Amino acid sequence: MLSSIGYIARNLWINLLCIAMFSVLVGTEYSFAFFQEELQEETNFKLYKGEVVDSDTKKPLVFASLMVEKSNISTITNTEGEFSLKVPEDITDANIIISFLGYKTKTIALGQLKNGDNRITMDISVTELPEINVTIPKDAENLVRETLKRKGENYFEDPTLMTAFYRETIKKRRQNVSLSEAVVNIYKTPYTSLKQDGVKLYKARKSTDYNKLDTVALKLQGGPFNALFVDIMKYPEYIFSPESIDYYDFKFDRSTLVNNKLIYVIDFAQKPYIPDPLYKGKLYIDADNKILTSAIYSLNITDKEIASRLFVKRKPANAKVWPNEVAYRVDYREKNGKWYYGYSNVLLEFKINWDRRLFNSVYTMTCEMAVTDWKKNMVADYPKSRDRIKTSIILSDEAIGFADPDFWGEYNIIEPEKSIESAIKKIQRQLRRANSSGGASVP
Repeated sequence: MLSSIGYIARNLWINLLCIAMFSVLVGTEYSFAFFQEELQEETNFKLYKGEVVDSDTKKPLVFASLMVEKSNISTITNTEGEFSLKVPEDITDANIIISFLGYKTKTIALGQLKNGDNRITMDISVTELPEINVTIPKDAENLVRETLKRKGENYFEDPTLMTAFYRETIKKRRQNVSLSEAVVNIYKTPYTSLKQDGVKLYKARKSTDYNKLDTVALKLQGGPFNALFVDIMKYPEYIFSPESIDYYDFKFDRSTLVNNKLIYVIDFAQKPYIPDPLYKGKLYIDADNKILTSAIYSLNITDKEIASRLFVKRKPANAKVWPNEVAYRVDYREKNGKWYYGYSNVLLEFKINWDRRLFNSVYTMTCEMAVTDWKKNMVADYPKSRDRIKTSIILSDEAIGFADPDFWGEYNIIEPEKSIESAIKKIQRQLRRANSSGGASVP
């Protein structure tokens, strides 16, 4: 039986909804969803593609942020450092602001970018901080508590309608086997409100190579909510509830600069005598205004039996399934002195041991969401229950396929990795061959 601490951890896991479903795949029954909402009128735009790299090592910078100055348009780089940014044609003289944790912020005139490939180099922030470090507060835990309390001052206080790009990826070892993507509308409630954010599915697509999934269909329950609930400042109860925050040790790491602002880096981990698994990681807090700008953390899953019971909702009887790694990241962005949720991702690695099989299977499930545009929700519009997606959604059962090459129109997305693109092309070839031979079409 779990202790009271374990009960808190259990609620955190369940609320974060990172639940994998393992079930024997039988037949070829697949779900379709046809969206009847009118597509908004397309705006003419220019597409800028390229990569963001370290100026010295030329290594790609993963999840670097690109924003169009004086607008709400933004995107991020993928795990190869590549980006794709769509800008309306009527924006001609703006600047692109590129930022990355620990690097000097860079500003480039839009006119300097080519329509083709662009390489943007970033310099590490090497500013010495010895005289500043002296002013670091003595108590890291109190700084975290104060930061959580000041969310009403520092984060969006108005209802906001956000457009976001969401992606789920499943890999079997190093091979990509499934990709589901969606454009969603997030009805973001004020950070001081206890009302949960509403999410409405606008467009979705998927591609899966079922031949690489053995006899197992992996599905991630929760869809965009997996990423949305990593917004610590909106949902602090999922990691630092009034009860659970006492079970952590906090200490200062070396400070850094982000966007020319001093950032305190705070390490946190569960206290040594706490028996049940909680989280550990780093918090990046703006020194002047006590603002959480980013967080990177993971779950302690030493007890695999507990983790398996909580994460695995359904599995075959002849398999043992447990998580090897559960990791999270959230980044915030600033506009006119107020901060808001900008990007998050969740990584879950599972191992499956099959009875009477020599080798096990390892699957990695990743979901990420990036806000690509937003505006104030002046009428405080909030979708009705029948129009909102539920926290129990399985996006791969709702997505309708890659048939339309112009499916995403003007929307900014996270550029797919080359391996994902190759997997999609291979799956599409298989589907075309199946269709030409009279076989059934698989979404």
